[in-house]
Amino acid sequence: MRIISGTHGGRRIQPPTNMPHTRPTTDIAKEGLFNILQNQLDFETLTCLDLFGGTGCISYELASRGVPEITIVEMDSKMYDFIKKTAEELKLENFKVIKSEVFSFINSCTTKYDLIFAGPPYALTTIDDLPIKIFENKLLKPGGRFVLEHTPRNDYRKSEYYARERNYGTTIFSTFINQEEFPKKNEPDYLNNVIVPVL
Repeated sequence: MRIISGTHGGRRIQPPTNMPHTRPTTDIAKEGLFNILQNQLDFETLTCLDLFGGTGCISYELASRGVPEITIVEMDSKMYDFIKKTAEELKLENFKVIKSEVFSFINSCTTKYDLIFAGPPYALTTIDDLPIKIFENKLLKPGGRFVLEHTPRNDYRKSEYYARERNYGTTIFSTFINQEEFPKKNEPDYLNNVIVPVL
């Protein structure tokens, strides 16, 4: 596993063996996602939330690219300890790691974020509840984005707040936007759905 770009670009991180129910985002999918995000967002101004932290790969990438405030939620003790240790080794500041079940955290959270990412285990039976709970609890700032990683088995195109998806083979990123001050019709055309072939 490696950090693709930014101050820690090229840095390789060795996650623990026998990771429990963890499915790290592939480098191809992660690079595609961040190529999109860097054209939409100013990383240096964001407040971000990473749900189902796993190895922490998404949050390390955000921090490496200059995101000043990151909260990462992970329930498993082994992965929680790994994320804490890696963040210390990378000397990441304003990097908060919370040990919690994700839905419990969502229901008790009072902070609003510019960007929320969730990469849940693909076997999670309550994955379809994530966008519902995010918006019910008003966790996004106006114009804020929620990116959900999932497989082709899940389809959110008819969901409220759905904006677009990007397809990287078996990995799909669906984006939902809090449109209080960010109407979908103002989105640039190049952000529409794109299917990216995996070579």
